[in-house]
Amino acid sequence: MKNIAILTAAGVGSRMKQDIPKQFLSVNNKPVIVYTLEIFQNHPEIDEIVVACLGGWEGVLDAYAKQFNITKLKQIVKGGKDGQGSIKNCLDYVAETEGEDNIVLIHDGNRPMLSADIISNTLVCCKKNGNAVAAIPCPEVLMESTDGKTASGMIDRDLVKRTQTPHVFYLKELLEAHKEAEKKKLPRAAASCALYQMLGKKVFFVDGSEKNLKLTTVDDIDIFNALLAVRREEWLK
Repeated sequence: MKNIAILTAAGVGSRMKQDIPKQFLSVNNKPVIVYTLEIFQNHPEIDEIVVACLGGWEGVLDAYAKQFNITKLKQIVKGGKDGQGSIKNCLDYVAETEGEDNIVLIHDGNRPMLSADIISNTLVCCKKNGNAVAAIPCPEVLMESTDGKTASGMIDRDLVKRTQTPHVFYLKELLEAHKEAEKKKLPRAAASCALYQMLGKKVFFVDGSEKNLKLTTVDDIDIFNALLAVRREEWLK
C-alpha cells in the first residue's frame, strides 16, 4: 500500500486578480506550487505525487518539477471543470496505475505551509478511522446575514470547524463515494469531506494550523511572505 499525495492546481485564481494563476506566482523566487510539492517530496511517508493541473500549464509545472528536483512527481493530470472533477481525474489515474488499495492525501496546491506533523497525523487517523481531515476551530464570533449587510442570527462557534487540507482517504472508499454521489445526482462538492458529509458518512478531524493558510487573495501572499521570514521565539511552548 502506498501513500499518494494528490495536489489540486487547476484553478485560475480569479480572486487573486493577477495575470497568472495563483499556484504559479513566485514568492522569494520560487513558485507557490513548488513550495507545496517540496512538502510532500520531503516527507518520508509519501511515496508519490500526482497533480491536477490547469490546462496549458502542464509544461510549466513539469519544468518546475525538474528544476527543483521533485522526484516523487508521478504524473501531471489535466484538471476537471471544477474541484471535484480535478480530484476525480487524479483518483482514476491512481486507480488505473497503482490499484485501488492505496491511501490518497488530497491537498490544495496553494496551501504551501502545510507541516510534516499534520501529514503524519492525518495518516495515523485515516489508518485508524478510515479518513482524516485537517481542521481548526473558529475563534471569531459567527453571525448569519440574509441580506449581506445586517446580522440576522448567530452560530455557536463551538459547533464549527474550519476545514483545511489534506483530506486523507482510502482510495477505494473515496472512489465508491464519487460513484454513489453521481448515482444519487448530488450537488457538486467543493471538497472530498463535503462529499462524504452529503452521503451521510462520518468525517474524522485532525488538528490543522492557522499557518496552513490557503493563498486566495493578495493579502494571503503578504501573510505567506511574513511566515517564510519569521522564526518562532525559543521561549514559546
